[in-house]
Amino acid sequence: MSTATHTLQVKSHSSPDERRAPEKTLLELVHLDEFSIGRMTMQPGWTWADNIQPVVHTNSCQLLHVGYCISGRLETTLDDGTSASIEPGDSYLIPPGHNARVVGDEPYVAIEMHSAASYGVLPPTS
Repeated sequence: MSTATHTLQVKSHSSPDERRAPEKTLLELVHLDEFSIGRMTMQPGWTWADNIQPVVHTNSCQLLHVGYCISGRLETTLDDGTSASIEPGDSYLIPPGHNARVVGDEPYVAIEMHSAASYGVLPPTS
């Protein structure tokens, strides 16, 4: 249980604290104390390999994602070959070591509750 003191905060993703826009991607972040929540929009034709890998330089996405799909469809494949399709109304947990692609002609829109602050950013070097 956290002992931090929090104040009431309300922020809109329509006026985010931060925007990131790699090709075919829009991440709108709001920061609430130590938490960051992102609204992610990926356009039709978006793939992790084509649009995010050139930014982060890893063989697959190494972030843990927890979120909720608002619209569109995302096909996710883990490095071990396990795959799942995420559709509107689905909540999801995607472990590190995966690739993904938008399926169909509708943008994929989701709210990310974990890893949003690290998404599309070059990972720190050790």
